[in-house]
Amino acid sequence: MSACETPPASFDDHSGPWTEVEFLALDAASHRIELLDGSLQVTPRPNAPHQQISVRLSAGLLPAADAAEFWILTDMNVRLSTGTIMRPDLVVARGPRVVTVVEASDVLLTCEIASPSNTTTDRVLKKQLYAAARIGWYLLIEPEMTRYESAALHLFRPRATGYETYAVAEGDQTLTLDEPFRVAINGNSLLGLQR
Repeated sequence: MSACETPPASFDDHSGPWTEVEFLALDAASHRIELLDGSLQVTPRPNAPHQQISVRLSAGLLPAADAAEFWILTDMNVRLSTGTIMRPDLVVARGPRVVTVVEASDVLLTCEIASPSNTTTDRVLKKQLYAAARIGWYLLIEPEMTRYESAALHLFRPRATGYETYAVAEGDQTLTLDEPFRVAINGNSLLGLQR
């Protein structure tokens, strides 16, 4: 399919691997859609607590990102390789550019917030994909998903064989990032438990 062709009207009207053009033309109003080696990965849109964690994290990172002249982007398409486009919950990227897809080489940190539909994917698959794309840091936030009263923050850094754990903070502990800029993140604050 060329850039000027009309994409399929629905998932059912499509056969064969998905191209990036077809993927980018999909309406993702009710689902989060990612492209993995030409196959679509479809998950439900994040719930309200998940979105609040993302908003609070963005707000906490924004002053330091602005000072470093980096962008904080949420739910943005990130091309990890040809035919593989993920949508991390949050990325810290170099900018400014007006794009619909950010290249992995411009991403300094990715963050995923685990939810019931994607915990294993975030812990294993996406961690491997982000490491293979040579993204500098990976932050995984794992809230307790029944009442959202606690969260564990896992920060990973790259090594030759993939990511290794750099720091972990749980509950009211604070996680400190030194790169891509210095900032402290408290799990309880992300959940709105400290006011």
